[in-house]
Amino acid sequence: MIARRACRGSRVGCKSSKNAGGTPATTEERAVTIIEMLVVIMVIFILAALVLAASSYVQNRGARARAETEIAAMSAALESYKADNGTYPRDNSTNGYTDSLNARTLPSPSPSPSPNAFTNADVYLFSELSGLDANQQPVANKRAYFNFKPQMLGHAAGNTTTVAYLQDPFGNCYGYSTANQADSAKGFNPTFDFWSTANDTTGNTTKWIKNW
Repeated sequence: MIARRACRGSRVGCKSSKNAGGTPATTEERAVTIIEMLVVIMVIFILAALVLAASSYVQNRGARARAETEIAAMSAALESYKADNGTYPRDNSTNGYTDSLNARTLPSPSPSPSPNAFTNADVYLFSELSGLDANQQPVANKRAYFNFKPQMLGHAAGNTTTVAYLQDPFGNCYGYSTANQADSAKGFNPTFDFWSTANDTTGNTTKWIKNW
C-alpha cells in the first residue's frame, strides 16, 4: 500500500526504475547507456576532425589556384611592360631592390619586419605595373599595365592606403627578382623570377608557385 502511494506522487520515477519487462533496472543496464553516449561523442569528434581537415585542404587548394592565376596575370603584364620599355621592370637605382632579392637564398616571404628584401621589391614592382606610387597616387608619365585587386595589396597595420607589399593568397609577400640579370649565379631566370612560397617554410622550392 505504501509503495502504491509513493508511485502516485511520481509515475515517471516508478517507471524509470523498471525495464520493458517490468523488472527493476539494474546498475549494469544504466552503465551501458553511458558507454553508448561516450561512443557517440567520440564519433562526433572524429567526424569534426575529418571535416576540419577536408576544409583546410580545400582552402589550401583554392589559395594555390588563386596564386597561380595572379602570377600568370602579372607575368603577362610584365611582358607588355617589356614590349613598351625594352626590358622588364628592374630597379637600377643605388638601392637595387629587385637585384638584391635572390630566390636561391630563400629569404623569408613574411612582410614583417618591414621593410625587407621582399617588400622593397614588391613596392617597386607595384609602382611600375600600376603607374601609381606607394600611396596609390598617379605617377607622371607612367602607364598602367596591371590593375591590382585590393586583396593583392598588403598594408602596414592601421594603414589601408599605402602599399607595403604585394600579398599572395597565403598572407605572405610575392617574390619578384631580377638578380640573374645582374649575376648569372643568382636567381633562376635571365629575365625575372616571380613566385609565391605557398606558405612553405622548409625552403623546398618544388612546393612554390613560380614562373620557372
